[in-house]
Formats: sequence, structure tokens, C-alpha cells
Amino acid sequence: MTQPPRPNEIRLHQKSRVLEIAFDDGARFELPCELLRVYSPSAEVRGHGPGQEVLQVGKENVNIKAIEPVGTYAIKLVFDDGHDSGLYTWDLLHRLGARREELWDNYLQRLAQAGHVRQP
Repeated sequence: MTQPPRPNEIRLHQKSRVLEIAFDDGARFELPCELLRVYSPSAEVRGHGPGQEVLQVGKENVNIKAIEPVGTYAIKLVFDDGHDSGLYTWDLLHRLGARREELWDNYLQRLAQAGHVRQP
């Protein structure tokens, strides 16, 4: 069984609200804090089963206050809106980075369908 890619660098750019992650497979991603927040793996966002996801609105200016290591497999992100219950595994962070554009478009479509207009 191959090991999933592991990060060898994690850097938070608070001014631009971007989490930059470099992985040992050569991949490097810049993940906006808003994307990380709306795709949080927490039950509060994901629900407890398929179809129970809760659309997160008003997260345009959310930032990360702290990054806490969880063992050797994940980090906990503490957001400035008080959200801190999701564990971001290395595999999840890599998938979010690899699918960033598709996930972002999906999020924007879901906001539009809900009648929410993102603030600039």
C-alpha cells in the first residue's frame, strides 16, 4: 500500500487569507481560507451522512487564527469565526488542492442557487 502524500511545508498567509501547502510528491497548493472553511470535514458542515451537508454562507473574509498539529496525520484549523471542529488530514488537504477549481465552482453554484451573493 502506498503512503498518501505528506506535507513538508505549511505556511499561512494571513493577509491574503491563503494556506500554502507543499507535499512530498512535489505538489504545491494555495488554498483560500474560505474554501477550507466551507469544505470543513466537521459534522457541523458535512452533516452525518450524504445529503446532510450544510451550505456555509458569509465566509468571504474568514481567516485562520491557529494551526494545531494532530498526531502525524492531520491539522486542526482554528478559524476566526469560531469554527474549529474539523480535522484536515493530509489526504483531504491534498484532494482539496487537486480539486480546488472544481470545488470552488461547485461552492459558487450552491451559493447562487441559495440566493446568496458573495461580498467582495
